[in-house]
Amino acid sequence: MKPFTVHRGRVAPLDRVNVDTDQIIPKQFLKRIERTGFGQFLFYDWRFGADGKKNADFVLDQARYAGASILVAGKNFGCGSSREHAVWALTDFGFRAVISSSFADIFANNSTKNGFLTVRLGDHEIAEIMKRAIESSNYELTIDLEQCEVRDDQGLRAKFPIDEFVRQCLLNGLDDIGLTLQHESEIADYEARHPLPATLGLVNR
Repeated sequence: MKPFTVHRGRVAPLDRVNVDTDQIIPKQFLKRIERTGFGQFLFYDWRFGADGKKNADFVLDQARYAGASILVAGKNFGCGSSREHAVWALTDFGFRAVISSSFADIFANNSTKNGFLTVRLGDHEIAEIMKRAIESSNYELTIDLEQCEVRDDQGLRAKFPIDEFVRQCLLNGLDDIGLTLQHESEIADYEARHPLPATLGLVNR
């Protein structure tokens, strides 16, 4: 998993609340078995009309937000059904983090497992970032996970809370497998001292 330490990027404003996972990645695209390739379907029902043509007014299809790697959205982001695909779609599209005043627990947990940062700020701070991203043609933020701080070049500085265990996992790029492999030598030693008995029928098959 790619570590997240300090990231600077363009901000795309999604001025909507209660953005659920079926809006992030609609159900018809969940049949894919890979973790990649979901970015093209991100917010599909908002980005495309019934005729399959792009909605040029949607924020992510505006030239000024091309290449954005930070998404700022309204409260309760990632609500709805549990689907890790929502995080896969966001990261595959190019986002490294999303900023909101609140997140659905399952979405936040899935984000952590995929090295995707959810930044929780106050409503006033969200409103100000949203305003600056809308009014500026190339608004950028720096998200500093080492200092737990969001800042821009216009004087905005805001601290955000995060569980310390989650922070360390993100800083070091450790998912569940990575955490387990930290104890690889101890696991190998245990297995060497506790071989499977032949009576289990698992040996010499």
